[in-house]
Amino acid sequence: MRYQRSDIVERALVVLDTYGLADLTMRRLGAELGVQPSALYHHFANKQTLLAAVADEILARGRRPRREGLTWDDRVLAVCGELRDAMLAYRDGAEVVATVHAFGLGAGGPAQELDEALADGGFPPELGRTAARTLLHFVFGHVSEEQTHLQAGSAGAIDGAPREGSDFELGLGLVVDGIRLHQPAGSGVSSD
Repeated sequence: MRYQRSDIVERALVVLDTYGLADLTMRRLGAELGVQPSALYHHFANKQTLLAAVADEILARGRRPRREGLTWDDRVLAVCGELRDAMLAYRDGAEVVATVHAFGLGAGGPAQELDEALADGGFPPELGRTAARTLLHFVFGHVSEEQTHLQAGSAGAIDGAPREGSDFELGLGLVVDGIRLHQPAGSGVSSD
């Protein structure tokens, strides 16, 4: 059977969710598809480009409709919440998306949306880019810690019950409040 690129990404997501990132190898993926690993290289130059496609698919599946007319800060909250939910939907999702983003191979949609929201809020480009990176670092770090705790608990590696609730929204609000303090005076755009 001849597989399309989308079939390979779909199966890679299943392997990721079932076994985790450490076991998402070209050899395992080839075995899952019933092909030699070398057949995968017709679609992906290397594992990094495969992971980029997986990360982009994780984000695409996590997309939610956006309401029109949101303020810059409400848009930021929506983008970060969507990113969190998308990464939490897959085992090791945070590690995959954060790594691909850090390598500049993909997963750039949330960063672009944050840049646009901050620009619309009147932030100068350099400040907006720094604020967007800060928001991404918060989301990547928070979700990575959440996933690590959940997976360690389910594997019996740590004692104790799963955490009740999450402080993600509170922490994100603190970051956004800090960014708001640096909004240029007279930008003409208010979050109130």
